[in-house]
Amino acid sequence: MDEILVKVKLALRVVTDDFDEEITDLINASLLDLGIAGVENVDTSDALIIRAIVTYCKLHFGDFDQIGDYDRLKASYDEQKAQLSMATGYTDWGTDA
Repeated sequence: MDEILVKVKLALRVVTDDFDEEITDLINASLLDLGIAGVENVDTSDALIIRAIVTYCKLHFGDFDQIGDYDRLKASYDEQKAQLSMATGYTDWGTDA
């Protein structure tokens, strides 16, 4: 978790440890949200998973004064999640477990 936390903090431009708990909660929430969408095989070193986590955290961290940022990030995250949920290798759909 430490490596993904560092990457998310860098993307959020956060240099203090004061928000680590909140950011960790957002990372965990993003992983749960991806799981709800059917993304089962989550590797936090995978570039596509990292990008989805970062986008989710950017979407939910801090206050957005401009609604355009929220809408843009929400659309981006939703598209990333949809693509991951349909991609071979990220779901267990269609396999006999």
